[in-house]
Amino acid sequence: MKAVRVHAPYDARLDDVPAPQLAAPDDVKVRVTAAGICGTDLWLYEHAPVPAGYRHPAFGETGPHVLGHELAGVVTEVGPAAAGPTIGDLVAVRPLVACGTCATCRRGDTNICEQRGFLGIHGGGGGFSEQVVVPVAQVHVLPEPFTPATGALVETLATCWHAVASVQLDPDDPVLVIGAGPIGLGVVLCLRAHGVRDVLVSAHGEARQQAARSFGAQVVDPRETDLVRWVRTTTSRAGVAVSFDCAGAPGRVVDEQVKVLRPGGHLVVVAEFHEPTAIDLASLMRAGKHLHGSSAYTPADFDAVIAAVAAGDLDPTSLVTSVVTLEDAISAGLDGLRDGARETQVKILVGQGTAS
Repeated sequence: MKAVRVHAPYDARLDDVPAPQLAAPDDVKVRVTAAGICGTDLWLYEHAPVPAGYRHPAFGETGPHVLGHELAGVVTEVGPAAAGPTIGDLVAVRPLVACGTCATCRRGDTNICEQRGFLGIHGGGGGFSEQVVVPVAQVHVLPEPFTPATGALVETLATCWHAVASVQLDPDDPVLVIGAGPIGLGVVLCLRAHGVRDVLVSAHGEARQQAARSFGAQVVDPRETDLVRWVRTTTSRAGVAVSFDCAGAPGRVVDEQVKVLRPGGHLVVVAEFHEPTAIDLASLMRAGKHLHGSSAYTPADFDAVIAAVAAGDLDPTSLVTSVVTLEDAISAGLDGLRDGARETQVKILVGQGTAS
């Protein structure tokens, strides 16, 4: 079968690889119908941080590895002990694999397992391929009104849901979201699903700003308007209850978020930072403000997102702005994002067959 694998920095190839086979009684084979390209995929393409010879304990295989950890597909084969999904079911695949035995897992925090790994990053196949085989525990059956496209968004939305659920929010609390990429916009959607009405968004790019506005957010471009002054004016100087950093931009923006928090407010870091950033800890202490990270998701977050979409409380359809074929995943997808498509795109999917 065909699969996109990373061999070295800026060296991704559409390779011919053996089709995966069921290896355990509880395995499920999925024909991939849609897979999202995210910032992590782009960073993996640019830096190839997982050495080809590295063998992650969760997967036990060396590279080069297939890209793509946001994926949905149709079940084509079910092992004899794989209870739940049936052939023909549309499913989302949860790529995070936890060991289940470390102290963190025993506390129930499987999202930050000390030995966690991700399908599509560390091994196990990936979404930028024709098929994957995974244990049934990683498969979530998708009810109506899910499509392959919206199914591929469940992984992103589960990350957002976990972040929003990590703080207590009143529907009238003003909230700031930094960044309007797929994670930032996903956080806005999840805030709406939680009943939060007053959402402020700081974002670059007309397409992403317009998407945030379409979700009912007030939007500012920080390149044109002073963020601190705007937030204080918009909130009548009260400040925001929570700021979700979904951009990971180094520099003053993190400290600006601390400044606009109300006393006792929370700064939740959802984005991946690839450079050190400074923060005024004294200002956190004096006003009892809180800083914490939110990483990935639990199986319960996947289920919560699926339930919210099924109930009509969360509609991620408009996040998908483009679909490319597997053959064009590198040129039109990864290279396209590097060449400026982030200014015009929100979420690009790699579609197998129909991704609508």
